[in-house]
Amino acid sequence: MRLAKLLIAVFLLWSLYWAAAAWGLKNGIAAWFDTQANRGWQAEYADLATQGYPFRHQTRVNHPALADPRTGTAWRADWLKLDSPAAWPGQLELQFPATPQRLSYFDQTAVITAAGLQASLHLAPGVALELEEMALVSGGWQISRSGSTVLSGEALDLRMVQQERPEAYRISGDAKAFAPRAAWRRLLAASAPLPEQFDTLTLDLTIAFDTPWDRTALEQRRPQPRSIDLKLAEARWGELRLKATGALAVDENGLPEGEISLQAENWRGLVLMAERSGALAPGLRGMVERVLGLLAQASGNPRNLDITLGFAAGYVTLGPLPLGHAPRLIIR
Repeated sequence: MRLAKLLIAVFLLWSLYWAAAAWGLKNGIAAWFDTQANRGWQAEYADLATQGYPFRHQTRVNHPALADPRTGTAWRADWLKLDSPAAWPGQLELQFPATPQRLSYFDQTAVITAAGLQASLHLAPGVALELEEMALVSGGWQISRSGSTVLSGEALDLRMVQQERPEAYRISGDAKAFAPRAAWRRLLAASAPLPEQFDTLTLDLTIAFDTPWDRTALEQRRPQPRSIDLKLAEARWGELRLKATGALAVDENGLPEGEISLQAENWRGLVLMAERSGALAPGLRGMVERVLGLLAQASGNPRNLDITLGFAAGYVTLGPLPLGHAPRLIIR
């Protein structure tokens, strides 16, 4: 009898806790939307509903729409589901619909469709909600503009994991069967037609920011990179292959300094690709090919190239070749 009474008491207490937490979660989401609207955002939704009793809180936000006029970024979808353990809402999973989502940057709008698109957020306990881990995984996906597919793939896995230093995060990515649009393949093709899909597209690097990522990163100021340790970036696309490793320091103006080591197979195709994409001025292609050809001959294989991409004093060089001003690495 005592055990039964104890179980009933525990059941009632847990039910009260679940209901109170569900009420707090719904009101917290509604308050966040109101706060963004008061800051000048467009922040709207149709309705909120929470279920998942007794062990989870599953809150569905119907027809969410967010737009930040300061950055020109906007997003909308048919629904968004937030799923977390009832014991700790900081281990959050965001599930997105398979129906189209619209992501805009000023007057440019991309339509995203993805099967099983899910984001995971693991937040540290506390008011700041510091990010410990974030992941984005998906099955088949595509991004389109003006009714035509721009990018697509069979699977996507992106992760950002906090390291021992709280402001440092390891970022990794793997895109299966990544496919650029057909017009880009024709434009960038060198001598032979490029395959429809990449054979390999992976990324592994660690970035130390000036502050950890927490709730203020969305509401106030984005953390800015201060050092980048590139363990590996690799792309294999038909006969073209590019691998990169290296390290960069980034100053307060976003200017990088350091070196990235590049290994390129069929490098002439990459030079032609850079020219056709606009990354290399047409007048520089001949000089670049002559200098890189000499460097490739010195390495013993004229088709392959080992060279360094250097960043210093606001400029970038490819081996001995000056390429121009270095990009500013600033997160808006």
